Amino acid sequence: MPVWLHNTIALSRWAPAPPLLKRWSVAVPDITYLAPDGYIPGYLAIPDGDGPWPGVIVVQDVLGVTADLRRITDRVAREGYLALAPDLYWRRPKVKCLISTIRSHFSGSGAAYDDLIASRNHLATNDRCTGKVGLIGFCMGAGFCLQLAPLGLFDAAAPNYGLMPSNIDVLQRSCPVVASFGANDRIVARGTAARLEAVLADGDVPRDVKEYPNVGHSFMNEHDKPAVIRTIANIARMAYSESEAEDAWDRILTFFQKHLA
Repeated sequence: MPVWLHNTIALSRWAPAPPLLKRWSVAVPDITYLAPDGYIPGYLAIPDGDGPWPGVIVVQDVLGVTADLRRITDRVAREGYLALAPDLYWRRPKVKCLISTIRSHFSGSGAAYDDLIASRNHLATNDRCTGKVGLIGFCMGAGFCLQLAPLGLFDAAAPNYGLMPSNIDVLQRSCPVVASFGANDRIVARGTAARLEAVLADGDVPRDVKEYPNVGHSFMNEHDKPAVIRTIANIARMAYSESEAEDAWDRILTFFQKHLA
């Protein structure tokens, strides 16, 4: 496990839980739904108007279902998608669950994957969903996206600055992918965007892969970082950049409109 990630896990034990956001113009109730070993808490954002709508699973980064992730989920819903952000840290004890989830992200198996598949099934069978489901993720969540994309369960995936699966050849069977990376990223290995482009091209997978030259990790996230996390974020060049973030959002939403509508 990278040193920065080990330190993040350790520091997160003292990080305060994110506050709940006030309701937006879309309906955004907190819900629970069935998992193989219990009930997953999730943050559901429902578009205004009458459905059904395509579904999108919004996959958290290492910090969890933060205020930032809720804002992102709301944004997806405002674009006309039934958007669900599952809390992958719901099991207890919490620190053990956090570590297990991160390890699951690297291994490609485990309870977190079961939760994400259960989340997909929950949306796909919802009367308000058309049955088409995509997923979008950030950092750790992007890694989960790339692991799940070849399973035949999702209609499009939007991984943002994520790690590649150890067996990248499976991505030749991926669903359509729109991916974004920062060239100055100190967490994701240099050349990851090019490797992803190449393996998707080998499988003739519909794709839009872009590396932004002037940004690093988490350039689409506006986290309200606890002080203990801020130092790690600065070292890892984790900073929001509006122009690149908005360009990435334009690409993602155009891609989703094509493959999920």
